[in-house]
Amino acid sequence: MNIAKYIEVIAIAIIAVAAAASMATASVPKAPVVTSADAVTTHVVYVSAKRLSAAEKVAP
Repeated sequence: MNIAKYIEVIAIAIIAVAAAASMATASVPKAPVVTSADAVTTHVVYVSAKRLSAAEKVAP
């Protein structure tokens, strides 16, 4: 068996095994747990303006 003939296949197989091992042993970071509703801030924006008339909409 000529190893030089299959060196590309061997390299791809090694990379595939290394990638699979990396995915299998990777740890997933835990999401932070919010224990209180006080910790959550909600931003509210109020927009107050008068409506434009049809003439004001057409005017440049």
